[in-house]
Formats: sequence, structure tokens, C-alpha cells
Amino acid sequence: MTEISNRRSLGFLLLLSLISLQFLSGLSDDSKSKKEAKTDAHSSSSGMSGSTLLILCIAVVSVAGLSFFLFKLWQKKKREERYARLLKLFEEDDELELELGLRD
Repeated sequence: MTEISNRRSLGFLLLLSLISLQFLSGLSDDSKSKKEAKTDAHSSSSGMSGSTLLILCIAVVSVAGLSFFLFKLWQKKKREERYARLLKLFEEDDELELELGLRD
């Protein structure tokens, strides 16, 4: 069950990164002949916005990945606590059976 959810989340992360790459390719400068008349300052500022967008996308993906990891860690801790409580419940029943003489 956890393998399926891990594969789904990995697939979703891959899909999200591919979509963000499509946005980056749409914002890139493909037509150099049209922009020859513009100054170098403008082209460098558009390059800065592309790299800023890339850094922003990487940051968003890393924050999402970190939050997913922390959520899975929290789920594992809760599951272990529930299992420990269940074991404790059955250990107490075993002691009661011994006290009542129901079991040797």
C-alpha cells in the first residue's frame, strides 16, 4: 500500500516538474533576431527573471518534498505509537489471565 502511494507521489512530483519546465521553455528567448534592437541591459534583466523563476520553482518543489517527507515521518511515528498501545493492551490481558489462573 505504501509502495503505491510512494509511486503516485513520485509520479505527481515528476509531472509537476515537467509542467514547470514547460513554463520555463515558454519564457525563454527563442527569437534572437527580433530582439537585436533591444539593449543588453534588458536582455540581462530578462535572464535574471528566468533564473529567478527557476530558483523559485526549485524552492517550491523542495519545500513540497520536505513537507511530504515530514508528513510520512509523522504518520510512521503515529503508527508505531498505536502499535505500542495495542501491544500494551494485550500484555495487560496476558497478566490478567495469569492472575485469574486461566493460563499457565
